[in-house]
Amino acid sequence: QVQLVESGGGLVQPGGSLRLSCVASGNIFSINAMGWYRQAPGKERELVASSPSGGTTKYADYVKGRFTISRDNAKNTVDLQMNNLKPEDTAVYYCYASGKLGTIPLRLFERWGQGTLVTVSS
Repeated sequence: QVQLVESGGGLVQPGGSLRLSCVASGNIFSINAMGWYRQAPGKERELVASSPSGGTTKYADYVKGRFTISRDNAKNTVDLQMNNLKPEDTAVYYCYASGKLGTIPLRLFERWGQGTLVTVSS
């Protein structure tokens, strides 16, 4: 089956940078999309950035110009470069992936990572 593992979270000062990474592994035939979501205390999980295969990269308004999502299709990885971080960016960040399993017949999958905590504070 499929599993996602995130890394790169931690404590950073306002204005600093952090790079998150996610690796998808398992019986994957293809990945249709990968992306990043985040959830702050008391708030719902929200989309940060997504990278659909063959589609257009999408960013939430609050991260445009500061965050950059990138994918390596050959290795099934997705990174999130976070620049000019603000205290309101503090949240648990989750990796997401969807695609097809390497089964016969092919079956769809959706999977979430375990999350990595990003804290922006002085």
